[in-house]
Amino acid sequence: MAFKNIFKIKTLSTAIGASLLCAATTVMAQAPAAATAPAADDAANTMWMGVSYYVLLFLLLAVIVGIVGKILRVYDLTSQIQGKKPLNWNNIMGVICMLFLLAGLYGAYWEFTIQGTMSLPEAASVHGVSLDRMFMVTFFITVPVFFITQICLFGFAFVYRGSDKRKAYFYPHNNTIEKIWTVIPAIVLTVLVITGFFTWKTITNTNDVKGEPKAIDIDITGHQFQFEIRYPGKDGKLGTKNYTLTTAANKLGVDFKDKNSMDDLVADTIFLPVNKPVRLNIIAQDVIHSVFMPHFRAQINAVPGLPTYVKFTPTITTEQMRAKVEDPKFEYLLYCNKICGGGHYNMQRVVRVVTQAQYDAWLVQQKPYLNDALKKELKMLVTPADTTGGQKKLALNN
Repeated sequence: MAFKNIFKIKTLSTAIGASLLCAATTVMAQAPAAATAPAADDAANTMWMGVSYYVLLFLLLAVIVGIVGKILRVYDLTSQIQGKKPLNWNNIMGVICMLFLLAGLYGAYWEFTIQGTMSLPEAASVHGVSLDRMFMVTFFITVPVFFITQICLFGFAFVYRGSDKRKAYFYPHNNTIEKIWTVIPAIVLTVLVITGFFTWKTITNTNDVKGEPKAIDIDITGHQFQFEIRYPGKDGKLGTKNYTLTTAANKLGVDFKDKNSMDDLVADTIFLPVNKPVRLNIIAQDVIHSVFMPHFRAQINAVPGLPTYVKFTPTITTEQMRAKVEDPKFEYLLYCNKICGGGHYNMQRVVRVVTQAQYDAWLVQQKPYLNDALKKELKMLVTPADTTGGQKKLALNN
């Protein structure tokens, strides 16, 4: 009766495997049909087809492993019934551990050789150099530890697998070993964390450092699915915002009772002068977004109702980076790397690092945030010329 149940399970597993294989084939066969779908759906169709395909492959592999296990179990029981020597499961598990180790080592090699070539070019900001140095120090500490521990773990499982020829030695405790593998990692991690803390402090410190140029304030507001960019005008100060003032025309909720708001500018591209500190004032209007500029090694969340800040100094102009990467079309980019909805993939802005002269020339060409539509909405009127200066003034009717 037991054998009958085993073969039923085997048959059922085979049927499931065949069904999954047919499903995977069907998914793959739909790929040509997807080419005729509307262009707007191509990316989504390809993504979900890829996810389904790999999930089916994983399930199929799991079924195959189950079937192989059942076949070995049946063979083992049959051998015992016939009076033959049963399978040595210790050897089987030892071999599986060794195969897993070899496959893992090859996977690590593949990651280093294939994925490693996709690393970013040198950091284009002052603090980015420190972050890269911290990354490399951590990398050269953890990678040897990874290889040593994994080789020992699976190698020992193979070399010292269970055998009738030897008996395991019971070794319950050793204070010296406990101290070594507790104290050394604690010291290393403490050094890494403290170093990272000071680097993080320079990134999030919004105050201008004495002796350095005053940082340029840039307002970045994230919403589905776009970043809104606001620059200060000639006064060099951004006006305050109030979410209750948000309307179709005043989409950032800028408060024009603050005189600093009157000359604020809007931009489609982020321009930054090289070697000058920049402070990004960041917030979101709906869900959590993320301001991510990989070449500057800068990233922080944009959170509704909670302003966040990033401060950095760009050191390589866009033209210089184009020469370094040998790509005349290269651009620095600002991404949102939070999956914030269906249009997340399109949420980005070009960031261009230029000389101070180029920055000044670009800035005077930007449009004011206070446009005609917003003036009309706020009922801003032009007062008659006064008798002293003859200049017109804007008056806000409340």
